[in-house]
Amino acid sequence: MSVRPIKRVIHTRPTIEGAGVKLERAFGFGDTTEFDPFLLLDDFRNERPDDYLKGFPWHPHRGIETITYVLAGSVEHGDSLGNRGSLGAGDVQWMTAGRGILHQEMPRGDERGRMHGFQLWANLPSSLKLTAPRYQDVLARDIPEITDDDGTRVRVICGEFWGKKGPVEGVAADPRYLDVSVPPGARKRLAVETTNHAFAYVFAGSGTFRDGSDPRGVLTEQIDGGTARSRVDGETGNRSLVLFDRGDEIVVQAGDEGIRFLLVSGRPIEEPVAWYGPIVMNTEAELQQAFTDLRNNTFIAK
Repeated sequence: MSVRPIKRVIHTRPTIEGAGVKLERAFGFGDTTEFDPFLLLDDFRNERPDDYLKGFPWHPHRGIETITYVLAGSVEHGDSLGNRGSLGAGDVQWMTAGRGILHQEMPRGDERGRMHGFQLWANLPSSLKLTAPRYQDVLARDIPEITDDDGTRVRVICGEFWGKKGPVEGVAADPRYLDVSVPPGARKRLAVETTNHAFAYVFAGSGTFRDGSDPRGVLTEQIDGGTARSRVDGETGNRSLVLFDRGDEIVVQAGDEGIRFLLVSGRPIEEPVAWYGPIVMNTEAELQQAFTDLRNNTFIAK
């Protein structure tokens, strides 16, 4: 087994989206070649309703898939196809926008006003850019959870892991989306398909990820052209994403409070990207056609 080297560590940046939702962005709206097939990851964790209640009113998507994973509170959604629903704590919605859809997402806090969830965008290959839109809404109870002998817990949202298969199926990039919790002080090896791009997003607790190029297991990150040693800390206000290079496993050492992170991997599409806002195509001409369709009210197929 080969431990994946660490390319870099990314700390989120505050971002405002929708009608004024304050969130933290791990990556997106730039060169996402290293994350291919993934385009964007947002962490919308907030305890102030004024910072999220205006939500994400009606907006278009084409050429991508959006994956919403709710941990606290709920997200009410609706779309131009007539679908309506609500995602609660632990639920997932995997939406394939395909040739085009208009939808809205309105966050609601829990009884203490807390709202927490993630939205991941995955690209579609050119052959599926104009496929029919579809939803895969998954309730928390339908997501398999595995507990290992050392107390490590893994929720399998998509893909196969430790003999369990996630409920989301038929996704173009053959991704694996895991919610991993490693108990305090435990050291864990987790397999990752060698040819897939992969990252870990830490959102609770703390710990270190071993760098396969460093036999001492010290996590390194590039800062301003130099090398600095760093502790990955997923505590509130200091969210961290670890981008891995190629290999067939990662190694994580949990800190005194344990560590919880998303482990996401997928097969690179390796196609040109033409991207503006919520629409991602392969060429500028296709992108311009999408906005022409929006202006002419022909964006939604009849």
